Amino acid sequence: MTQRKTYHVTQRPDKKWQAKAEGASRASAVAQTQAAADKRAADLSRNNGGGEVIRHGRDGSIKDKRTIAPGNDPYPPKG
Repeated sequence: MTQRKTYHVTQRPDKKWQAKAEGASRASAVAQTQAAADKRAADLSRNNGGGEVIRHGRDGSIKDKRTIAPGNDPYPPKG
């Protein structure tokens, strides 16, 4: 089984957005917009067995977190 990865979507100094695996030295993907980088991070996570995508604002603060299937959501919806 593949280790599930956490991807962070952050803005780079050149104003582009990156999707970077936690602990990686290089970005896994670079995009012009945050939405494009976020989608790419979700695709990468899904293709690697699921995990977490954490989206950061321009100031570096966390905007939101989500689990990508087939990841193991620690707070699944009740219903």
